[in-house]
Amino acid sequence: MSHTVAGQLVGVLEQLGVKQIFGLIGDSLNPLADAVRRSQIEWIGVRHEEGAALAAAGQAKLTGQLAVCAGTTGPGSNHLVAGLYEASRDHAPVLALSGDMPRQMHGTDYIQTTEPDLLFRDVSLYTETISAAAQAPGVIHQAIAAAYAGPGVAHLTLPQDVLSAKAEGAVSSVATLKPRSEFSAAPDDIAKIVQQIDRACSVVIMCGAGCRGAADLLRALSDRLRAPLIHSFRGKELMAYNDPRWMGGLGMIGTKAVYHAAQNCDLLLMIGTDYPYSNFLPTKGAVIQIDERPQVLGRRAPTALGVAGSARPTLKLLLEAVSTKTDRRFWDEVTHERQKWDEMLNKQSDLKRSQDRIHPQAVARAVSDAARSDAVFVLDTGLNTLWSANWIRQTGSQRIISSFNNAAVGTALGQANGVQALDRSRQVIVLTGDGGFNMLMGEFMTAVHHRLPLKIIIYNNSALGLITLEAESVGIVPFREAIEFPNPNFAALARACGGHGFTARQPDELKMALSEAFAVDGPAIVDAVVVADEMPNMPHVELEQIGHYAVAKIKEAVLAVTGG
Repeated sequence: MSHTVAGQLVGVLEQLGVKQIFGLIGDSLNPLADAVRRSQIEWIGVRHEEGAALAAAGQAKLTGQLAVCAGTTGPGSNHLVAGLYEASRDHAPVLALSGDMPRQMHGTDYIQTTEPDLLFRDVSLYTETISAAAQAPGVIHQAIAAAYAGPGVAHLTLPQDVLSAKAEGAVSSVATLKPRSEFSAAPDDIAKIVQQIDRACSVVIMCGAGCRGAADLLRALSDRLRAPLIHSFRGKELMAYNDPRWMGGLGMIGTKAVYHAAQNCDLLLMIGTDYPYSNFLPTKGAVIQIDERPQVLGRRAPTALGVAGSARPTLKLLLEAVSTKTDRRFWDEVTHERQKWDEMLNKQSDLKRSQDRIHPQAVARAVSDAARSDAVFVLDTGLNTLWSANWIRQTGSQRIISSFNNAAVGTALGQANGVQALDRSRQVIVLTGDGGFNMLMGEFMTAVHHRLPLKIIIYNNSALGLITLEAESVGIVPFREAIEFPNPNFAALARACGGHGFTARQPDELKMALSEAFAVDGPAIVDAVVVADEMPNMPHVELEQIGHYAVAKIKEAVLAVTGG
């Protein structure tokens, strides 16, 4: 197969364990498609190239392994860019392939002409055109190495005649193309961390995605220091919700107990997280940050000590050196406040809370209760993120994928297709708002076509709910004509596409709809019609912001009366 450049590229991807390539076929990609057809790699044809990039991003986020997407000449490749920001911003290794016109057409203003290496420069760590067969081995190696080194996006432009050309040489050193290795903090830094921990009376440990695989070590350190464990949104999945050490998240996806703990502790130890919301981080007390990315140290909050190191090996060294703390007062205070917050969440998610309306909290909780213990939740962006992330009760063996740093609406379905393609027997659940689903609803046909049995739960409030909240938070009356919209019958749409569709409009219909959707073979949509004006919990709200909400509500009431 490797007698052409296309075959050479596909052969390397096979060696690296790539299972699928997501894309849309076009004439410039025909040589690549022919090589894939004769390989063990599955070609998954999407309905829009952005869906291809999102599928690759979701797959790479879940596994940390290279995922691949492709688009053809000009517009086909251009469509990849928006989806590739998912991998770029969440540091997931993705190789993006752009088909291109034959080299003889370059510089002649030919149809569909673009400059892909310019277009992809912002989203890519590495972008290059393979202009000759002899260049291909080195550039293929360099691109994949860059994707893993970031990790992030690497991009190759592939002229059709070069893809078809006879391969020259071979891609060497393929064994070096792998995720970065972990490394421990320096001994001097460990000694400084231990000194500050031993000096502090109350310690809080904030855990991010960089702590993956270190849950047992975090539990041990928490027990040793009587230190509550708190998490970023991306770190939520690391431990079971009911672990007594796992106090909850910080910020809007979080709890009041955690906010108070972070503000009032003597020492906040941030491990494997570049938590961006500085307004929730302490302005007094010490902060120590441990991360394998030196560039993120100290940029979110005043930091007493920033240490470069991976979570697992660094935690092992800390456990060998820190002294045991016996004072439980701070731990007990945080635990008590967390329990009160949980009681409030339970009341809000009770299906019996209203007789004839479904509250969005109840949807998230019902989905969580019905999900398998190893399910993957893929969450979209918007107000629905707050419902899902705050009311899912993860088991510790489940995974949670979202648009964490890109925070893009309409990304969940595409990412879920990539996750589901890895294992069609694993339960993959999409939780999305109606606005987000509408953006790339064609990717439901990708799931039907390729037998990807996704279960898609739509919070249907016929509005962009987060936009309403954001307007009111600064005292502005929401622009209803721009925010609210009609929806199709999502259940009927699912059936028309060849999937399964269910609708829940009343509380007593929700559990049955979920049960039936989770039981059917194949992709399914549950259209959950929810209360449109539900307000999320605010773990911390500034007095000025409360005033803004009040002013906005008064303005809305006046306009409703006057018809203005």
